[in-house]
Amino acid sequence: MKLFFITLLWLFTTFSSFAASIEEIVSIETGTGKLEGTLVTGDLKSSKTVALIIAGSGPTNRDGNNPTMINNSLKRLASELAKVGISSLRYDKRGVGKSSSAGLKEVDLRIDNYINDASSWIEYLNNLSRFNKIVVIGHSEGSLIGMVASQKKNVDKFISIAGPGQPIDQTIREQLKAQPPFVLEQSTPILDKLLQGKTVENVPAFLNSLFRPSVQPYMISWFKYDPQKEISKLNMPVLIVQGSTDIQVSLKDADKLAAANKNADKVVIQKMNHIFKEAVIDRQANLKTYNQPELPIKSELVKAIGEFVLN
Repeated sequence: MKLFFITLLWLFTTFSSFAASIEEIVSIETGTGKLEGTLVTGDLKSSKTVALIIAGSGPTNRDGNNPTMINNSLKRLASELAKVGISSLRYDKRGVGKSSSAGLKEVDLRIDNYINDASSWIEYLNNLSRFNKIVVIGHSEGSLIGMVASQKKNVDKFISIAGPGQPIDQTIREQLKAQPPFVLEQSTPILDKLLQGKTVENVPAFLNSLFRPSVQPYMISWFKYDPQKEISKLNMPVLIVQGSTDIQVSLKDADKLAAANKNADKVVIQKMNHIFKEAVIDRQANLKTYNQPELPIKSELVKAIGEFVLN
């Protein structure tokens, strides 16, 4: 599909002790609507590397926020990367924010739509002569999306931050074990059928938020991907980053991803949670940071990415 690229200069320049950075509003036409993002560029004379930052699951915008939480995790990541000489592009997912025009009905949405969107943004960056190296950074569900998209387009390096290391149906089963036993008992046959590529008509009311009929096609499309198999296909330097106090994705996930690709390095950031903030393992205290945009992200994360990307 031919893409029509539109770049509008956003007259907003920020200054740091390192270099001036320029933010541009950029957009691409996908055939089903426009996707919009923000391209943050450091010193144009030296910043030849650009990272595509892919957000995680749910209605997440380019800054890492959604209607239930504002933490500015991805916005802060882009800002900090610019300070060390790494430009970045982050974008609103289709159907979210300024990309709302590209939204599909939930029943028509597939994970492959997100993969194709990421591929289109990679193509966009490849067409910008100012950069000579492209790095894909996928966060959470964005890790899987990024690793599949990186197989299709010209990408130099791949970074997974808090990426699940197993098919998502297995993760859902493990999470449901923390609920009363009957929840997993009634969820198991539904998951089994979805894994077979079949939808389920009669879903218990208390499970409707998870298995509502309109979201089942998306889950089926998601279940077919095994992150370990997908990351093994990447013939490029790979970095796996995991926070030690992430209550959504475990250190075991990082181990599985790292073991699946011989080119992968793994870094564990101590006291970093799922949204890159410093946090304790206590669930309530950890989740509190999800709505504290004023909190900085862990400096160790930026250091690890910088060393991996620029060396």
